[in-house]
Amino acid sequence: MPLLKDDHYTSKDYWSLPEGERAELIDGKFYAMAPPGRIHQEIVSGLHYLLRKYIADHHGSCRVYPAPFAVNLDADDKNWVEPDVSVICDPNKLTDRGCSGAPDLVFEVVSPSSRKLDYGIKNVIYSQAGVREYWVVDPVKERVTVYHYENDFAPMIYSFSQDIPVGIYPGLNIKIKDLL
Repeated sequence: MPLLKDDHYTSKDYWSLPEGERAELIDGKFYAMAPPGRIHQEIVSGLHYLLRKYIADHHGSCRVYPAPFAVNLDADDKNWVEPDVSVICDPNKLTDRGCSGAPDLVFEVVSPSSRKLDYGIKNVIYSQAGVREYWVVDPVKERVTVYHYENDFAPMIYSFSQDIPVGIYPGLNIKIKDLL
């Protein structure tokens, strides 16, 4: 649900939010971000660790950032999001403020307040912005929906107990149950 009624907010408004207040700016509207719960943070921490270790072990150059990490999806004024985990492979997209452009891989861990945003609005904007792969990790339903946008595949749904292949890293599989 939008945080405020006005729908003409810009990057300037995003960067002027009061200290400690977190929100995402999508199509000029603010969406409040609730503090994450324990399971949410266990999943985010585990994903961050696994991806960072995999990249280091394979001498990769991509960077992994957990939230809060600002991503300006369209590199203009209307879409600033904070994915739970972002993988960016183009170092030219990284700035002191975060990422300017689409990450290669995005993970969102669903919270009760973010369900519609993660499955709906963010799915659309991530696809349009050029994200290569998007994972929606749903602790309540114990399932993961994976979108492979660059290959235009139908989304795949996995349970937390299944090995899930990471499309941008052949050979890397993640089992969410192992992170808990």
